Amino acid sequence: MPPREGIYGLLAEFNTPGELVQATKLAYGAGFRRMESYTPYPVEEAAEALHFHKTRVPLICLLGGLMGLTTGALLEIWINVWGFPLNLRAMPLFSWPAFVVPAYEWTILFSGLSTCFGMLALNGLPQLYHPLFNAPNFADGASTDKFFLCLEANDPRFDRIETRKLLESCSPVSVVEVQH
Repeated sequence: MPPREGIYGLLAEFNTPGELVQATKLAYGAGFRRMESYTPYPVEEAAEALHFHKTRVPLICLLGGLMGLTTGALLEIWINVWGFPLNLRAMPLFSWPAFVVPAYEWTILFSGLSTCFGMLALNGLPQLYHPLFNAPNFADGASTDKFFLCLEANDPRFDRIETRKLLESCSPVSVVEVQH
């Protein structure tokens, strides 16, 4: 997919995680919601400042598990009761204790696969291109020792001049305009 034209957002570079957290809290307090922080290691305070603790992965896992349980149980019932019934030792065709283990295995399989693929889909992966790699200082510093805050241009509160002033009030190392 070719990149879109225009500005992606403003990227501020910080030297310490404390400066990043302060800038994130300031931006969130100013009404920005479309923003992301990039750090070389997990910074829980930044995630809290972004209000990033809501996720749909557990729901996807639950729905996948329920779908697996239903699929496993219906498959066993269809095979043993309707598809190929075998009446051995005068036992009933539908003997639910024999169906528990296969249904459990299908539950584990479907919940694991749905969690994996759901997480990838929610993260937007695989993503072969991201506009932040156009920023000159991002590729080297984001994975080693720098901390970045990107305020995205598709946020309703975004204005180039006012957003730049907001970020510069946090004393960053640099503020870069990122193009698509």
